[in-house]
Amino acid sequence: MGEFELIARHFTRAAPAGSAVVLGVGDDCALLQPTPGHQLAISSDMLVEGRHFFAGADPEALGHKALAVNLSDLAAMGARPLGFTLALALPSADEAWLAPFARGLFALADAHACPLVGGDTTRGPLTISLTVFGELLPGRALRRDAARAGDELWVSGRTGEARLALALRRGEPWARGELAEVQARMDRPTPRLALGQALAATDGVRAALDVSDGLLGDLGHILKASRVGAEIETAALPVAPALLALDERHRLECLLAGGDDYELLFTADVSAHADVLTAGERAGLAVTRIGRLTTAPGLRLLDARGREQRLSERGFDHFAN
Repeated sequence: MGEFELIARHFTRAAPAGSAVVLGVGDDCALLQPTPGHQLAISSDMLVEGRHFFAGADPEALGHKALAVNLSDLAAMGARPLGFTLALALPSADEAWLAPFARGLFALADAHACPLVGGDTTRGPLTISLTVFGELLPGRALRRDAARAGDELWVSGRTGEARLALALRRGEPWARGELAEVQARMDRPTPRLALGQALAATDGVRAALDVSDGLLGDLGHILKASRVGAEIETAALPVAPALLALDERHRLECLLAGGDDYELLFTADVSAHADVLTAGERAGLAVTRIGRLTTAPGLRLLDARGREQRLSERGFDHFAN
């Protein structure tokens, strides 16, 4: 199977009626028509075999995750998806791998009305690179540099299950539980698009990002960009049932330093507290206040009695880990 047959067989589809796609796969460029008066939001992510996923990973789950992590970036900005491109390096044109990969990819794309509009394929080590395009109203983007001291700090859903799944898969001695209970959180994350758009429409919500490299590590990006500090109340962190069997140290490390959660971490003015809860209800997702931002720089972890706690891990770095 040659390159163009591969593209035609697995990745060429008609653009959905009513979408922003004027011209999709098959020409030198795709053409998108955003809603008048809106800004474009664009993000790229890469997944490399052996670095971001295990060799021999389920291709259908991999297709889902490749798009999910990109859609999660749109969610963090409060944007609505318009479409995406796919660049794919393959060791070989393996029909048995490509068919389920495309199935997982398009199932999520269809669920969020985000069509594939172009890309490229080549021979090489298995590498998946996507670029997503979205739109949002000017002035409504949830930027990392918009947080203010005094803001409440919130998180969606629950963190830590993907880190536990990784530990169970690796056989790390501290890990407890069944891999089947948490594996989907690592292999098939859910981009929080509905919540991101609801938050962007809520006055008083300021900064946000998605938790991909660990809550503490990712929070550091907001603190640096906004020049503020933070206090996290560890007793307020939402804990999944699967993490309750862990000792406190490893439970906290999963909750605060584990990656691949793709939940939204965001800040909001105290006056917006009730509206944030309403936004979560509209999106069908629990949101939890876990702390506040401070004028004093740095990040402090406080236990239920207000005593400072220490944590050895802070998050994942692609070049340090």
